[in-house]
Amino acid sequence: MVLDEVWRRLDGVEPLSGPHGGPLRRTVKLILDPLVIRPVQHPQCAGSMLSADGAVLLATRIHAAADVLRATAAWFTLLKQTRRGLRITEGNAQDLYFQRCFELATVNGLPDPVRDRAAAESALREIHGLSAGRTTQALKEYLADPARVGELTDLIHTAWRRRPRTDVPDHSAALADLVDACAATRFDDAANLADLDAAIAASVGTHTGIRLWRNTIGGIPQEFGGAAHGIGSTAQELGLTLHPLPQPPRVGESASTATLGLPFDRTIHERIFTVLQASSERADLPPIPELVDAEIARACAPWALLDESLRVAAAAGAALAVTLCPLGRTPGNGYVPGRNATPERKATSERNGVPEHDGGPVAVVRDPSETAAQSLALAGTATGLLGAAVGLTGTAAGLLGTAAGLLGATVWPGTAVRVSPAVAGLTGAAIESAAAALGQEGVPDAPTRSPDPVAGGSAVSVVRPGAAGDRPTGTAGAEPDGVAARLVNSRWQREAYVLQARRMAVRVDAVEGPLGAIAAELRVPWRPYLRRLWARLHGRDVREFPVYAADELWDLLDGVARSVILDHRMRVKRALAVSAVAEPGDRESRVG
Repeated sequence: MVLDEVWRRLDGVEPLSGPHGGPLRRTVKLILDPLVIRPVQHPQCAGSMLSADGAVLLATRIHAAADVLRATAAWFTLLKQTRRGLRITEGNAQDLYFQRCFELATVNGLPDPVRDRAAAESALREIHGLSAGRTTQALKEYLADPARVGELTDLIHTAWRRRPRTDVPDHSAALADLVDACAATRFDDAANLADLDAAIAASVGTHTGIRLWRNTIGGIPQEFGGAAHGIGSTAQELGLTLHPLPQPPRVGESASTATLGLPFDRTIHERIFTVLQASSERADLPPIPELVDAEIARACAPWALLDESLRVAAAAGAALAVTLCPLGRTPGNGYVPGRNATPERKATSERNGVPEHDGGPVAVVRDPSETAAQSLALAGTATGLLGAAVGLTGTAAGLLGTAAGLLGATVWPGTAVRVSPAVAGLTGAAIESAAAALGQEGVPDAPTRSPDPVAGGSAVSVVRPGAAGDRPTGTAGAEPDGVAARLVNSRWQREAYVLQARRMAVRVDAVEGPLGAIAAELRVPWRPYLRRLWARLHGRDVREFPVYAADELWDLLDGVARSVILDHRMRVKRALAVSAVAEPGDRESRVG
């Protein structure tokens, strides 16, 4: 909000602004964050919530760079005009030119449309000359020939028929040990415990990829909706394909980042398109015909990867992914395939008379004889305590624009109001007092909503939770309390938007919009994680960058988790910005 407010006070920056007057997402990502605000050097300007001093510092830095930003906008306009004159259509102009325009503005100031046109043309030729003919337009033209498409289709079918289909062993235990050993290298000299070379020599990645072709690898935990008793998880359940079994790829006629398929469903065109879009120095890539031939072989290989170390990384990532539980390891957080959509409840298991919920302490509303007023009062108290605690920790949960719905939602009799471990210390005493006042100890679980896999998570339905004390059996990946799972889950569960998603879990009505979509993704966290991991591994495979060491593997796996968290955080920020524009309020300015 502070950044948006400061930006709107600048003039002459319209080419860098959105239709509502705020900065474009790429303006923030490519110019403001790395070149102007620099949150690493100025931590007061980092984070989704700013103190009064941080807001003043951010405003000061933006205003100090106002002249350069105006010049950047002018250079961007000049480069786009020159681009049209040169008939250049390759690439996204904002991605390619924003930072170069900031550089030109810093060195030369405001451009002269006539005098500096030669400099703009020189910059454009330099930027686009790095492609060396490896452009998305060249790819499209190469795949537009019908005769060539027929030859490539025959090549795909031949490669798909020749896939290895032999019986392979299950490496779930070895992958679990490998993931935890890799994570342990971040704390001590345990690199000798993570034998990545042995996993590569044993073809662990290849074998796991072959098992995906046969429909199953180690399973998703039951309490997250996985297959019962370790029967396993299919590529479809892991979010890698829409089909029950992976299908041979098509050549494809076009590609767009807005319409990309799931990893195993992408066409040859889409797979190479994403590599070209992400490459800053395309001259290092093979020519287009060689890229296409290699991609066909890659698409018909286990995990759609050629390098064995990257296949091991994919298998290890799947082992870690099924242990991720940002909403807490409580029953009903995940999607249950094939279950009906009727409200049903099932009693939780108890130990020593206390209901078990690993996600944190619970405030219980359970006596059908209690009046609705008592249930609502307790729900409001517990949710209000959670909101207050979140506010004390400096998170943005209280700003998500759904406070009225959360505080006014009717809680079903028998609902457990879960409190995040991150704020349990602040709210535990008050919640225990509330529970003690009711004199209740054990409760049945409330209905839990899960995303519709066909609707992309926008729809919700009510599914039957499993027993609270159940632990996953026969699952791939580290144990829920393993080093790797603890590292990623503890970081993820502290996020403000995760706390908000936990609060959404007690709502009876469906949560719509971007925030509801994020909450739905958090119930099946392995899907966004594995999709992003595969994209990174695919890019490394094309550029022939294998994984050499255990600490490098962990940096890759942990980096993907951080990337998913940051992506969710940015989506929440955008949702808040849209909400602020749609429903302007009388907010006090913190920068004036």
